[in-house]
Amino acid sequence: MSEVREQVEEWRELARQVAALSCRLDKALHEHGLGMSEFEVLDRLADHKAEHGDAAGDKGLRMQQLSEEVHLTQSALSRTVARLEKDGLVRRSMCAQDRRGVFVALTGEGERRWERACPSHRAVIAEAFSG
Repeated sequence: MSEVREQVEEWRELARQVAALSCRLDKALHEHGLGMSEFEVLDRLADHKAEHGDAAGDKGLRMQQLSEEVHLTQSALSRTVARLEKDGLVRRSMCAQDRRGVFVALTGEGERRWERACPSHRAVIAEAFSG
């Protein structure tokens, strides 16, 4: 088999594994009323909050930074954040210094939903990487 063909086969196997794990994650998160993208946004916001604490004035992450971290297009992220905001799990606010900038932060309900869903997410990840 040629080197390129082997690389294609490796890529296909990796894609298969990612798809299988994504399906398992989606199923586990669905029980918490979340999809993978929604959970990933909440997870990144929770990480940011844990890193920076409840510092006065902490508005969460800028949409641009969040987009880079969750690997979603700007439009896909906007739709995801809109769904989360509609469900009361995040809030958006404008950047006072740059009116084009938008911050996204967890709400109390968003943090509680993330806390309930996180063990399910982490269990699926642990199972996938244990063998």
